[in-house]
Amino acid sequence: MTESNVLFEVSQGVATLTLNDAARLNPLTTELLRDSLAALQRVHEERDIRVLVLTAKGRGFCVGADLTALGAVGHGAATAAAGAATDVGAKLSEIHAPATGLATAVGDLMEQGGNPFVTALRELPVPVLCAINGVLAGGGVGVALAADVTIAARSAYFYLPFVPALGLVPDMGSAWFLQRAVGRSRALALSLLGERLSAEQAMQWGLIWSCVDDAELAAETQRIATRLAALPAHSALETRALFDHAEAARLPEQLRYEAERQRELITGPAFAEGLAAFAAKRKPMFNSR
Repeated sequence: MTESNVLFEVSQGVATLTLNDAARLNPLTTELLRDSLAALQRVHEERDIRVLVLTAKGRGFCVGADLTALGAVGHGAATAAAGAATDVGAKLSEIHAPATGLATAVGDLMEQGGNPFVTALRELPVPVLCAINGVLAGGGVGVALAADVTIAARSAYFYLPFVPALGLVPDMGSAWFLQRAVGRSRALALSLLGERLSAEQAMQWGLIWSCVDDAELAAETQRIATRLAALPAHSALETRALFDHAEAARLPEQLRYEAERQRELITGPAFAEGLAAFAAKRKPMFNSR
């Protein structure tokens, strides 16, 4: 798949989905979301894929919804760029489209594109690695945090303009992910104040796995993707499910769940290979999913 909106390639078990609207900092347009969902469907279908890397072209990862397009829904087209455009020199203008038309456009974009994209990332049958190459704003925050492992270039930053710049609330799961990762106090303050959160600070807060120099992002992405691709596929998915379960479970319930999953997994081929590799003092070689 090489549409102008996204790029998709597979090499040695690593699939890479690249948002490809660099000139506009990769806003979440209907077309970009449609092509991204089509790429994720290929991850389900192609059994040789062991990990998905999600990244973007240019100096921005994703700036959320395309406010320029949304503002043009009615008779008064807006001149606003996407959410984080404020941070790169442009000014957010008022959107003059009739409220009903704009509300319908936003609702459709979220329900038919944005929300399914975030959900699909969380439900992929392989680990998801997100490599944030630059500014990350608005709904793009939810997209990036939907990954299992997230790394960022040192120049990248997170920005939630919803409340202070637009009079809206965070969407695309941003609040859900942020609160669980950094706590209510920090997540709420980021949303209300609209301050930038640097990649360095995001790593210190535990929001992302690591922060690396910009020049090292591609190499670090490849290194981590290779490690994820070598994991026993079923065990990796079970671990994701384990942490999802832990978010809502009380400790006794979680302990029972862990024992149940361990009893099943210990009879599987991955554990057998792990034991054999340990006995032979070699690295385990796990089968594809």
